[in-house]
Amino acid sequence: MDITPQDQARILSEALPHMQRYDEETIVIKYGGHAMGEEQAAREFARDIVLLEQTAINPVVVHGGGPQIAAMLNRLGIKSQFSGGLRVTDAATIEIVEMVLAGSINKQIVSHINQAGGKAVGLSGKDGNMVIARKVTQASPAPAADLVDLGFVGEPDRINTAVLDQLLGRELIPVLAPIASGPNGETFNVNADTFAGYIAGALKAKRLLLLTDVPGVLDKSKKLIPDMSVDDVRKLIADGTISGGMIPKVETCITALDQGVEGVVILDGKVPHAVLLELFTDHGAGTLIHR
Repeated sequence: MDITPQDQARILSEALPHMQRYDEETIVIKYGGHAMGEEQAAREFARDIVLLEQTAINPVVVHGGGPQIAAMLNRLGIKSQFSGGLRVTDAATIEIVEMVLAGSINKQIVSHINQAGGKAVGLSGKDGNMVIARKVTQASPAPAADLVDLGFVGEPDRINTAVLDQLLGRELIPVLAPIASGPNGETFNVNADTFAGYIAGALKAKRLLLLTDVPGVLDKSKKLIPDMSVDDVRKLIADGTISGGMIPKVETCITALDQGVEGVVILDGKVPHAVLLELFTDHGAGTLIHR
């Protein structure tokens, strides 16, 4: 379909009220391991982030990298240990996790954003003591097992936004790897959704966008729910509509809202320009969760 210059101008004009709504606001975008698949999609994502920065929005990117970590562990012949069905991150594994997340993936995203004309700065939760984590112990899904020691897996305990405060509003785009220090200087891997939620809360972000590989939260007949309150979410967990891997995602959303984020959106990162669709069109994308 051909878009005329008039159409393009109209589209830009229609984006104005949306741009004004987010003017100088902070938007935290969680960019998932699966959403960052092929090169072309990664470059388009980077361009969209630069566009946000050009419209006076302060984007902060938090990325995951599960598939890439698994591939590297495989390449190096490091076998993953499982306990009660959950992956255990031992000393050998956390070294690779940090190398992949804070190293190759982080710098690749930084490089894409810079090539698109932005100024990205790659950091991890260790920089400037941004995130201090505490160790996670998790109940095992396996029957008759209780708490599982997951090794070097942490959850945010304290957030210090000093470094981010220096960057935001100065045309610099922070790209954060979800690695944090523990109280004794050990390294913890933090779930990227959780990490993004806590960062968004600490920055009092206007929006937290969780880019995933599903369209959003679906109802019983598998139709997208465009808009939900926290009460709606709790009801749908209770009646089993929200289940499996979507439960921790919506829990992250609720935590972020509790910490002062205005709205959280779960959307499909594989849809081209998903971030722009959500922020700059009446149509939106995904599921918006609010208080």
